[in-house]
Amino acid sequence: MDRRKFITNLLSILSTTSFVVSRPVSANNKPLIIGVFPRRNIKTTYRLFNPLAKYLQQVLQQEVKIETARTFQLFWKNVQQRKYDLVHFNQYHYVLSHLHYGYDVILKNKELGKTTLAGSLIVRKDSGIKNVADLKGKVILFGGDETAMQSYISASWLLKQAGLKPGDYIKKFAINPPNTIISTFFKRADASGSGDVVMHLDNVTRRIDVSQLKFLARTIPMAHLPWAVRTELDPDYVRKIKQALLELSNTDYGKNILQQAQLDALVPAFDSEYDQHREIIVDVYGNDYGMSKFQ
Repeated sequence: MDRRKFITNLLSILSTTSFVVSRPVSANNKPLIIGVFPRRNIKTTYRLFNPLAKYLQQVLQQEVKIETARTFQLFWKNVQQRKYDLVHFNQYHYVLSHLHYGYDVILKNKELGKTTLAGSLIVRKDSGIKNVADLKGKVILFGGDETAMQSYISASWLLKQAGLKPGDYIKKFAINPPNTIISTFFKRADASGSGDVVMHLDNVTRRIDVSQLKFLARTIPMAHLPWAVRTELDPDYVRKIKQALLELSNTDYGKNILQQAQLDALVPAFDSEYDQHREIIVDVYGNDYGMSKFQ
C-alpha cells in the first residue's frame, strides 16, 4: 500500500470512530512536540524519527516536530518544564514524570521481536571477568547519567545484588549507552552498563565485533521503552495519536517508517507494567525515587 492510500484509509477509519476530532486539538494550533530521550546522538535521533513525525503530521493535519537533547540532563530539564506533548522516555524518566509532571504511558517499543528490555553488565570475553563480584576495583562505564534506567540504575542494582556498592568500583559515564559498549570493546573500560538490546543496535554492530563481548549479568525482562502523553491533552486526540502509531505495523508503508526508526512496532502499554522498574528504582534510590538527587 502506498503512502497516499495508507493515509487516506487511516483517516477514513479515524473519521468513523467515536474519537474523531473536528477541530485542531492543540491549543492555538501549536505544533505537537515529540520529545525523544538521548538514547543515541542528536543527528541519529532526528534521522530515525523524522519520518514518523512527518507521518503523524499528515494524519493529524497539524505541524509535528521532533525534539531531543545532547545529554540526559538537558532532556530531563525539558521534561520538567513540560515542553513535550508526546515523549519517548526511558523507564526511569517515565516513572518520575508520571508521578510528578503529568505524563501517562500509551505505547511501548517492540524491537528485535521483543516488547521487553533488561538492564545488563557487559564485558569482553577475554577480560578474565567471570562474575559480577570480579568487577570490584574495575572501571565500569555507564551510559547517559544516573537517570539512565537500564544503563545505570538497573546496572547498579545488579552490582548491588552481587554485594558491590559505590566506591567498590570506578564509576564513569559515556554520553549514551552505545558508547559504553564500544568503549568496553576497545578496552577503555572493564565493563559497561546498558540495556541488553543496545549491543545489537545498528550503530553498535557497524562499529565493533560484538561477538567479542558477553553479558555478565542481566535483570529479568521488563516493559520496553515507553511513549507517554501530557495528561491535559484531549482524550480523543490522544486516542487518535495512539491509533495512528499502532497502525504503522499493519502496512508496508508503515513498516518502512518503523524500520527507519529501528522499531518492529509500537504496541499498547499500561502504567502497571512499569511497577518492576519502580521496585528497582526504590532499591537503588529509596522511596523518593531519587527526586531529591535530581531536582
